[in-house]
Amino acid sequence: MKTLKEKRFMNTDSLNPDQQDQLLCMMLIQQHQQIAMMGMGKLKNPATDKIERELASAKYAIDTLNMFEKYTKGNLPQELKGFLDQTLTNLRLNYADEIKKGDGDSSAAESED
Repeated sequence: MKTLKEKRFMNTDSLNPDQQDQLLCMMLIQQHQQIAMMGMGKLKNPATDKIERELASAKYAIDTLNMFEKYTKGNLPQELKGFLDQTLTNLRLNYADEIKKGDGDSSAAESED
């Protein structure tokens, strides 16, 4: 049996409606993860092909996933919940490291207060 991650590279027509929803949810989480990583300067911005550090946008993406976690509590399949938990843990640790570095977008650090 293939995992949800492996299924995302397959033709989605072969997935049942619940699997399609899970795939869309995983893609939503990944999109916000990428936005956060770009904001922390860990990934290139595909629009500019440059590394840009904007901690406010990283915080917004992490806060969005925090809200998603809160409002889906008890309603996600275990594999998807694990993916969300792992993603949030990784983003929170990276964000904390970036805040410690300083020299970034000061509005993100101020909004932590």
